[in-house]
Amino acid sequence: MALSRTFFLVPIEIRYRFPLPSVASAQTSPKLQERFFAGRTHMPNDPVIEVATLHQFSNVLLLDVREAEAFEKDHAAGAVRVPIEAWVEAAKRSETSFASTAFWERQIGELGVCAITTAVVVDDGRMTEAARVWLILQFFGAKAHILNGGWPVLSEAGIALPLPLETFTGRPFKAAPGSGEVGLVERDELKDELDGETTIFDARTRAEFDGKDLRSNARGGHLPGARLLSHADLLQGKQLKSPEDLHRLIDAAGFRPGEHVVTHCDGGGRAALAAVAAVRAGFPDVRVYYLSFSDWAKDESCPIISEL
Repeated sequence: MALSRTFFLVPIEIRYRFPLPSVASAQTSPKLQERFFAGRTHMPNDPVIEVATLHQFSNVLLLDVREAEAFEKDHAAGAVRVPIEAWVEAAKRSETSFASTAFWERQIGELGVCAITTAVVVDDGRMTEAARVWLILQFFGAKAHILNGGWPVLSEAGIALPLPLETFTGRPFKAAPGSGEVGLVERDELKDELDGETTIFDARTRAEFDGKDLRSNARGGHLPGARLLSHADLLQGKQLKSPEDLHRLIDAAGFRPGEHVVTHCDGGGRAALAAVAAVRAGFPDVRVYYLSFSDWAKDESCPIISEL
């Protein structure tokens, strides 16, 4: 059945002060990298948008990831709530894992996402749940962005929503797994890559990394060769840091453009945010081990390094 929904319709306008170098060249030269970042209002392929640039995007479908009670209390006109608690559980079950294309196609389509929408995801400002939903949407081929700072920033800005409108009947969403900029990797595949060129981006806390904080896991520590960069360091208050700051931060942690980067945390949300940060910083080859350390730790054949 075709879905009828209301969307924001505003022309996109992106300005640069000079012609940009290619992404490849910008990633191999610090000077070109600096020039690549300078003077842009929105970096190409940046998953994150600012509230001031929301009006630049066409056919916006605002997806709200907050808890049901918070959403019912206050939300933007036309916003659709994502049943995040159901999505988190579904991703853990074999019958509704990310290999179940039909399930996720239905879940995403029921939100109103279709070929011509731009999904803009907001959460309560922690950014991790918005990143989680963005990761899933883009993996299955939906056009999506995260609003930096989430609902607190949007509501504080006092923007009159909805923006100029167009009502139309969209084609049902057709999932295309793996077509997004950020891919997914599973446990066995990652085990085979540990001795190769893959670099592990551990977005947990220092205590989790060292094995002092087990959370609910039987084993604690980190994957061999993993580099720690806590998700909290990626944030400035409740907003993700700028592409320039993120690039410097990720570079200082030992990551280099051209490496195959795999992010993980303990349960997916922080890993998704780390992937968003890496893409925003200009890293072209990023994947997420979504089930993360909790999945790794339960398999005794998976090596773990502990600092205890």
